[in-house]
Amino acid sequence: MSHSEKEAQFFNTIANRLGRNRMTTPPPQPVRGVPDFWKMYHLSSDERIDLFIKNWEMLGGVAKRFSSPEALCSYIAEVVQTFEAKRIIHEDHVLFQSMYQDSSFNGVEMTIWRKQEESDLLSKAAHADIGISIADFAIAHTGTVVMTSAASKGRSLSLLPTIFMAVIRTENIKTRMGEALQEINKWNDGKMPAGVHFISGPSRSADIENDLTIGVHGPGIVHALILEEEIKG
Repeated sequence: MSHSEKEAQFFNTIANRLGRNRMTTPPPQPVRGVPDFWKMYHLSSDERIDLFIKNWEMLGGVAKRFSSPEALCSYIAEVVQTFEAKRIIHEDHVLFQSMYQDSSFNGVEMTIWRKQEESDLLSKAAHADIGISIADFAIAHTGTVVMTSAASKGRSLSLLPTIFMAVIRTENIKTRMGEALQEINKWNDGKMPAGVHFISGPSRSADIENDLTIGVHGPGIVHALILEEEIKG
């Protein structure tokens, strides 16, 4: 008996035990994807920002808006002093260079996530008080930050430190999840990043059965830092 014949016999046996004939063609699928009214659901820029902040804060996160990188840097310095942070790890991005000129960060061990020995970076992230990275997108309707991984920003930046700070461009706050996924699907000829994380509040996770678990892993404190000025670099 060939492999295909054994496979057919196997599935026929299951169908017989279920009391019906084996299905050999896919069932009709009258509805695929989201309804049209949901695809047409769009909010203005201000509405997206306000709704994202509202939902993010309802989930237990902290959200702040900044008009300049300097103001954002000053806020990070306040958090460093408040929590007496000793170790920071951040994405390899020019935006964070201003922290190195700010005396508020004197004495703080700063680590840049760039191509080094991965084990060293993982250890640095695991022992960091604060991890900082630039979010790819934020979703207003769910209060979610979307983080993809790359050589300059490992997934551990948002997963291992005690506090995670996501810097978000205002133009990257989308109304619906589908908008962000469509954009990601266009990158690199449809090749998905190694990691795509959806962060909706502090230390929240769910399995494929949608059982929400809080406090098992992930930063216990999360900040969404919305920068209104264009981020260069």
